[in-house]
Amino acid sequence: MSILRTSCLQAVRGATARCTRISTTRLRTIQNPTFTRFNSTESKPKTRPVPKEKEFNPVRDWDAKIIKYEELKPKTQSPAPNTWLIDVREPDEVMQGMIPSAVNIPLTVLPESLNASAATFREKFGFEKPAKNQEVTFYCRSGKRSSSASDIAKRNGYTNILNYEGSWLDWVEREAKGQGEISSELLYNAYSGKKV
Repeated sequence: MSILRTSCLQAVRGATARCTRISTTRLRTIQNPTFTRFNSTESKPKTRPVPKEKEFNPVRDWDAKIIKYEELKPKTQSPAPNTWLIDVREPDEVMQGMIPSAVNIPLTVLPESLNASAATFREKFGFEKPAKNQEVTFYCRSGKRSSSASDIAKRNGYTNILNYEGSWLDWVEREAKGQGEISSELLYNAYSGKKV
């Protein structure tokens, strides 16, 4: 047993001595570091130009021309055959009413509808597919989905896009004022999204 104890003590002492030597050598290197200086031919280091970050502008994609009620009203009274007024609300919202001369293509199916063939489009919606250079005006309930629809149309190659930003709520309010009295029930249903 004493032989075992002696050999263990010797092993521990030897390991401690080796660790101390290694630690002391590393410590001396850290305390007395050697620096190497490289001569340069340039007096001043070149600074690289920092590229400017791209400015985030979420409106850039949705820059379709805004159309106001005053401009849209005459177009609904005598629509031209080469212009389209598209309601992008869902069918249950359209049951409240639509702007005269408008057609309905829900926003949820607009991308694939604009990519469909003319025959498939006519079969699905019952009217001709707008040509990419024809005037297309989008509206929805409050103007947010019509902005998205404008963006989708631009990404699909349409070039003559208008966005009725006031959309259905603006139309109902202005039409009611034009008739001399505001139907509170009509306005309530338009704003609350209830079916009439």
